[in-house]
Amino acid sequence: MKTTETGRPVRAEADFAGSSVPRHLLRGVLGFGLIIGSIALVPFAGPATLPAAPLGLVALRGCPACWVIGLAQTVSRGRLERDCADGVCTLTKADGAAST
Repeated sequence: MKTTETGRPVRAEADFAGSSVPRHLLRGVLGFGLIIGSIALVPFAGPATLPAAPLGLVALRGCPACWVIGLAQTVSRGRLERDCADGVCTLTKADGAAST
């Protein structure tokens, strides 16, 4: 089981990664498209377009920053491992070669 720097186990809820990179990118395009589109269309269609913005947040599964963190986790999943021992953490490639 993976642990934090303080030795506590990492909870599964702290994971923002998606199941695949293309699916994660599709959610991003849909979410950011709805948010930007709803705001950009206000001068043409009025405030009736604003309810699309919360739908964009649903597509992103929360805040846009969480989506970006999830993208980084999805890309690195299975490629990097973080190991902490005695207050010192190292980042290693999945094959065991240290990278810093």
